[in-house]
Amino acid sequence: MSSAKRIAAILLRQYYLMRGSTSRVVPLFAWVAVDIVLWGFITRYLNSVSHSGFNFVPALLGAVLLWDFLARVMQGVTMAFFEDVWSRNFLNIFASPLSIHEYLTGLVASSVATSTVGLVVMVSIATLAFGLSFFAYGLMFVPFLLVLFLSGIALGIFGCALVLRLGPAAEWFVWPIPALVSPFAGVFYPLSTLPGWMRAISYVLPPSYVFEGMRALVAHEPFSFGWLAVGGGLALLYVALAGWTFMRVYRRAVRTGLIARYSAETVS
Repeated sequence: MSSAKRIAAILLRQYYLMRGSTSRVVPLFAWVAVDIVLWGFITRYLNSVSHSGFNFVPALLGAVLLWDFLARVMQGVTMAFFEDVWSRNFLNIFASPLSIHEYLTGLVASSVATSTVGLVVMVSIATLAFGLSFFAYGLMFVPFLLVLFLSGIALGIFGCALVLRLGPAAEWFVWPIPALVSPFAGVFYPLSTLPGWMRAISYVLPPSYVFEGMRALVAHEPFSFGWLAVGGGLALLYVALAGWTFMRVYRRAVRTGLIARYSAETVS
């Protein structure tokens, strides 16, 4: 069996899981829809009470859309991994010819599929209901999404490595990761508003370059795509580091026998 077929098999498994479970399908679009509707009305209210002429829809609603996209990419990776954790399926997977690289690629491919659904729903609601359209920026919008996508992949793989190392109960360390990162990424405000120590952390976070750039574009201010390229380079670096971390943790789990305990009734 070729590598592509083994990766496709992981995708097919996720498809079968979702096809037979409404509870797995609805979260793909339900929570992002709630976020967009809630923030859409907040921005509409702010526009009605503000006399500055500033349009809050692209500034705030656009930021929510982009950050939700990153979170959905990360959760697309971790949820596909958690399905194997919850079903204690690791021995079955790795007893097959599937390599760890193919497994990670399959997780990323699953994330592409699920996050695309969320993105389409978010953009559709934001455009039709609140007049937010990223299409006005054309292809300029693509690099921003790409950096966020790579950042979400890095966070997702790192979260999987954390759970693989510490055990299934450690999944509760994974869910808050986007919330912990968002204050440093400057999702809703310029980095200049942060204290120095927080700004120093922001400069090593790829999403911060995305949100600074999007604010500049929305305000029709000059923005250097070389600055965004720095964020893209950091995102690629973190994807590589996350993959290396997962590999190291996986090899340790195999060497110590932890991988077998994931298939037991209880994991200590």
